[in-house]
Amino acid sequence: MIRPGRAYADGQAEGAALVLTEALSFWGGIDSATGTIIDRSHPQVGESVAGKILVMPGARGSSSSSSVLAECLRLGTGPLGILLARPDPILTVAALVARSLYGIACPILVAEIAGIATGDRLRLQANQGGGHAEILPAH
Repeated sequence: MIRPGRAYADGQAEGAALVLTEALSFWGGIDSATGTIIDRSHPQVGESVAGKILVMPGARGSSSSSSVLAECLRLGTGPLGILLARPDPILTVAALVARSLYGIACPILVAEIAGIATGDRLRLQANQGGGHAEILPAH
C-alpha cells in the first residue's frame, strides 16, 4: 500500500514503524544517549525511537527539540525516518542540520498515518517536496 505524501526533508529509509498515539517533544521527551522516550506523561514512555521509522500525529513543544533530534541522529540513537500526519518545522530543521553537519539523512514525510501499526515495515521515499510512504507486506 502506497500513500502519497509531501517531503520536508529528503532521503530514503526503510524499517519497522514505531507509532506514537500522541505528539512528542524531543526536548525533555527523549534520552538522546539511548533514543528512549522518557516523557512520563507520554503513552509510549520507555519505547525507543532508535533505528525505527517514527510515525506520529505531529510534534509538540520547544524549539530545542531540533537540537535533541539532531544529537540523536549524530549518536545513532535517532529514528531512520519520520512520518507525520501534519508538518513540523522544528523536526524538519533538525533533519536538515543533521544532513548538513553530519551527512546523516533522516527523511521527513507528511502523509496519512491512519492504519499503520507499530511493527509494520515501512519504506519512506522523500525527494524535493514529493514522496510516498509504502507499507510493505509482512514476511
